[in-house]
Amino acid sequence: MDVELARLDLPAAAARRTPALLVLVADGFAPGDDALSAWIAKARASGDFKTEAGRLLHSYGAAGLAAERLLLAGVGDGGAAAVRKAVTAAVAALRGGGAAALTLCFAQAPGARAVQAATQALQDASYRYQATRGKAEPPSRLRRATVGVPEVAAARAEFARALGTAQGVTLAREWANRPANHATPALLAGAARALAKHPGIDCQVLGPKEVAKLGMGAFEAVARGSGEELRFIVLRYGGAPKSAAPVVLVGKGITFDTGGISIKPAAAMDEMKFDMCGAASVLGVFRALAELKPAINVVGLVPACENMPDGRAIKPGDVVTSLSGQTIEILNTDAEGRLVLCDALTYAERFKPRAVIDIATLTGACVIALGGVRSGLFASSDALAGALQAAGERALDPCWRLPLDDEYAEGLKTNFADVANVGGRPAGAVTAAKFLQRFAGAFDWAHLDIAGTAWKGGAAKGATGRPVGLLVEYLLGLVEAPAPAAARTPRKPVKGGAKSKTKAKAKA
Repeated sequence: MDVELARLDLPAAAARRTPALLVLVADGFAPGDDALSAWIAKARASGDFKTEAGRLLHSYGAAGLAAERLLLAGVGDGGAAAVRKAVTAAVAALRGGGAAALTLCFAQAPGARAVQAATQALQDASYRYQATRGKAEPPSRLRRATVGVPEVAAARAEFARALGTAQGVTLAREWANRPANHATPALLAGAARALAKHPGIDCQVLGPKEVAKLGMGAFEAVARGSGEELRFIVLRYGGAPKSAAPVVLVGKGITFDTGGISIKPAAAMDEMKFDMCGAASVLGVFRALAELKPAINVVGLVPACENMPDGRAIKPGDVVTSLSGQTIEILNTDAEGRLVLCDALTYAERFKPRAVIDIATLTGACVIALGGVRSGLFASSDALAGALQAAGERALDPCWRLPLDDEYAEGLKTNFADVANVGGRPAGAVTAAKFLQRFAGAFDWAHLDIAGTAWKGGAAKGATGRPVGLLVEYLLGLVEAPAPAAARTPRKPVKGGAKSKTKAKAKA
């Protein structure tokens, strides 16, 4: 949907010729002398319209208004979450009608981030997946929107942030929604190369030979069972001087996950095309960076492969050697995401990062713990955890911090390697994070488990684009309020961690 920003108050909105006029009305509305205010006051007095978030009242040919259709939407306290809920409901109500354009305005001065929430909701609600449809779904006539505000200058930055973030969310949803045969590791690498056409973004793609030469034994092991060759994608965005330490984002890119030899049940296995939502979110963040151009350096790492069960696939009991030099006993081949991520985390050391954040649809245990509302957050740094949580709240893309006590790593001990890849059913999301933490001791690190939030099942099946909003908000926050290096939380050494090959080579 094409969205523009314009100066518009209620009197101007009443006189505006538009196929559809959406007015967001918060609690405590005080009517003025214009026709639109009078109409809202009458609707409230009759009891037909209430201002609670998401409540709608639709009218055609309202007297005294130039708009063909009028839709009132309650936004409760006027907060960003209520605005998003109201706009989403309103667009759904208008989509099947004949309106080709929509004008949105606020009955009261919009609160903090209300313009951003409304703009992103317009974009999200207009998304339609079409890539593999033989017969394209008839597009909605509703293709243009104007967001009206009392003062354009005051809302311009918020509006631009919303549009840039929405571009990233849309790209993440698009690639996550594609079936596995239309989103292979090679095709995912092609999507990353396409991002490098934007100024400031570079892309490097490593194939099987380069990955083998590096010594990424854990990543290679997962890819062995598939006929699709692995790809290791390295994206760079340079918005700050080269001397500025980058934030590194690591996205799990399992383009399809059968579980390998520890094969999954058949029910809902088609949803394992979504196991690359971490990778898709990294691509989405870089798309947003290309639009917003913040003064920060960001690196994106995507280990992409399939997890399949052919004759060369890894077996329970196999031991592999990771890039860090640590050996790993594979007790469950369906715990493959942590295997590809651990080598990417070790690779991240070479960038001397300011912070590293990995994003992965990692565990069903996180879905049991948090459902589809909040992503799971684990972090070695209180400051990093706090910044990510605050960014999630601002972006309406929330997460929740879970523990990393050393005692949780006890279940990862094994007699046959440095570490096992699973630690049993109890606290499965935590033990998965403890495994990753062994490979992240050289930098401030956070892990986002998005298994419950990256996609929806059932009738609404499809990718959500999360946590692109959270990550973009976090990165922009670093630009707006950069933290001094001395303020970072000291890291505790990870028990049982081994020296990485990267460090050993550097010392040699």
